[in-house]
Amino acid sequence: MKKTILPIFILLTLTSVVFSQEPWTLERCIEYALANNIQVKQQELNVKVNEVNLLQSKMDALPTININGNHSYSFGLVTNYLTNTKEALNTQATSFSVSTGLPIYNGFQLTNTRKQNHFDLKASVADVEKVKNNIALTIASLYLQILYQQELVEIAKRQVELSTMQLERTKVLVSAGSLPEGNLYEVEALVASDELQLVNAQNQLNLSYLNLTQLLELKTTEGFQIAKPVIPQIDSVKLVSESPSQIFGVAEGIMPQIQSARYKLQSSELGLKIAKGGLQPRLSLGANYNSGAQYRIQDNYAFDGDPFITQIKNNASKSVGLSLSIPIFNGLSARNRVTTAKIGLMNAQLALESERNALYKDIQQAYADAIAAEKKLQASQKSKTASEESFRYTQNRFNLGLVTALDFTSAKNKLAQAETDLLQAKYELIFKTKILEFYKGLPLKL
Repeated sequence: MKKTILPIFILLTLTSVVFSQEPWTLERCIEYALANNIQVKQQELNVKVNEVNLLQSKMDALPTININGNHSYSFGLVTNYLTNTKEALNTQATSFSVSTGLPIYNGFQLTNTRKQNHFDLKASVADVEKVKNNIALTIASLYLQILYQQELVEIAKRQVELSTMQLERTKVLVSAGSLPEGNLYEVEALVASDELQLVNAQNQLNLSYLNLTQLLELKTTEGFQIAKPVIPQIDSVKLVSESPSQIFGVAEGIMPQIQSARYKLQSSELGLKIAKGGLQPRLSLGANYNSGAQYRIQDNYAFDGDPFITQIKNNASKSVGLSLSIPIFNGLSARNRVTTAKIGLMNAQLALESERNALYKDIQQAYADAIAAEKKLQASQKSKTASEESFRYTQNRFNLGLVTALDFTSAKNKLAQAETDLLQAKYELIFKTKILEFYKGLPLKL
């Protein structure tokens, strides 16, 4: 048995290691999060509750059947008024009844309640999709943040390499007497500063990984790596051609937050009908069957009375009838429920309008951000090109002793900032473009 368990354990361990080290794509991250996120699970439980409510509202329209039974034992002394004496009277009695009822008319409350629960169910399903969309967008943002931080780390590494190479050149130039010794100290400080920037960039990358793994509900970041997709070239990252109003026209019909608000509005409309139904008469059909048997226990514990079956037959009673209830006055509770339902309906109308406005504002903001990122991208490209030329020129003059280390540091920092601005604009444009495509119904993928 032990020989069998050991290979299985080793296999599972190796499988776990391989799985943990397998790079996570954006699609895999989203799929995993939607399957394991607590908020999603909570919303799915709400769906199950509404499914039960809908089933119950369907069952409420069916006839009710009740069976009641009773058995009692009476004992003690009773007064015989004919002889004015006390007599022992011990009896046993058994009774049972069967009743059924069927609502015929109640202001269509049962029908409207069933319809209302149907829309509540659809609204809860849409709420699940709303949570999933929010999680997917957040994951996409964190995923791109990691890619962005990875490139920032590479920029920081190149800066360390540049400053280190320059340090070696400066040592040679100082030894040859071409540069004053103070430049060497300044370049050494520059190397230390660049190394610190590299450490900070790496820390930010680790933090980005932590944020993503926490959203995925993973216990640790150990062994977690994202897959590096083919990022579009800067020149190929283009803004969507549709205007915000055109994108909104599509999003309004497919976004779950709008669908949920519409279903809740329909539910509120039915809630008002249900409340008004409480002002109308109620008509129901009922039927009953009752019977029973009673025995007197003699002093010798013998039973006195007709046989059980005989009593059941002789004592049986049956009834069928209609019941009509007309509300006259109930403390204005029914009318107050109508007033409350009207307020709920107005609130649902405002909620739908609010969701539509919020969606349009989000699309407008994403579009404006994308345009700004596109302009920033173009400007950053020019700035990077100019900074590269300026840095090469300053570096050559520094090596000739024509400029100070401070000038060299300034030119190198400007180049690093231009590269950072270009990266930031690129990823902002990618993310905002993905958001706009998402609002058009396209899946999030890289």
